[in-house]
Amino acid sequence: MSTPTRTCALLLLATACASSEAPDPEREAIARVKQTVTARLQDLADATQALHDAAPAPDADGWNATADADAVLAMRGHWADARDAYESIEGAIAVLFPDLDAATDERYDGFLGEGPDDDLFDDEGVIGVHAVERILWADAHPAWVVEFESALPGYQAAAYPANAAQATAFRDALTARLVRDVQTMRDDFEPLALDSAAAYGGVLGSMAEQAEKVSLAATGEDESRYAQYTLADMRANLAGGREVFEAFEPWLREMGGDDIADDTAAQFDTIAAAYDAIDGDALPQVPATWDPTAPSAEDLATPYGTLWQLLQDQTDPAKDSGVVSRMSAGADLLDIPVLP
Repeated sequence: MSTPTRTCALLLLATACASSEAPDPEREAIARVKQTVTARLQDLADATQALHDAAPAPDADGWNATADADAVLAMRGHWADARDAYESIEGAIAVLFPDLDAATDERYDGFLGEGPDDDLFDDEGVIGVHAVERILWADAHPAWVVEFESALPGYQAAAYPANAAQATAFRDALTARLVRDVQTMRDDFEPLALDSAAAYGGVLGSMAEQAEKVSLAATGEDESRYAQYTLADMRANLAGGREVFEAFEPWLREMGGDDIADDTAAQFDTIAAAYDAIDGDALPQVPATWDPTAPSAEDLATPYGTLWQLLQDQTDPAKDSGVVSRMSAGADLLDIPVLP
């Protein structure tokens, strides 16, 4: 049995230890981001594996969205799950694993910039989530996307697997490569020690790209263009960015940044409301007369023009009220280096 004196001494020691190990707001923020990214990476791994597993068994005439409608619908659903998981953590992942990010998320035109690729279904050249998307929606590409891509050197028209060899390659090469790359990303992230620059600065860069994603739609270059899912990508970007910011919010407020925290939250609300006001997963239609260098008042009044202008303002670092400017102010207050 312990004596009263010994008990008091132990209690005082415990109190002293607790006091000396007071919570570190920066460490807590990073730990919260680490937990979030780890969970989303597992979601991404699960979704890509499910996509691979849903591919139809190879047969002589391959597969397509008519003869194999249920399988294609299932694969499209798993593809969307993968996009949502990846886009919610893209800001953190892209700066940590640039090569895996490119292999997973590069666009068709980006890959063709490295050289032509005559095989749609193998695991070399054009690969990743958009290569899979391009096949899964091969019969539904918007005309402006085809117009843009068909002018690219090395262009190959999208198609469903037309024979057993192509169907086998889609399952055992293209989607299997995506599964491997994602699993490598997940496994390599597990032991990684995050810092504030990667956790906060990477997401700040991702938020700055919101305007670019809308602008690219004017030329058929937007990100998830075959599935017409780019707005859904942006919603996931926004939700993921907000989650990271909220992890850093207690530290920011502790440092006297209440105004920055409140302003940033308000701008997240503004952008989210604009996204939610648009039905579906696609960006609004680009006006036929759109000129990004000098858009007309009529074009700016369209749903596309309104969204474009909002994101131009929100991501302009010179505009003090925008989300990028306010998040940058938070980084300055916390002495977090903003990554290029």
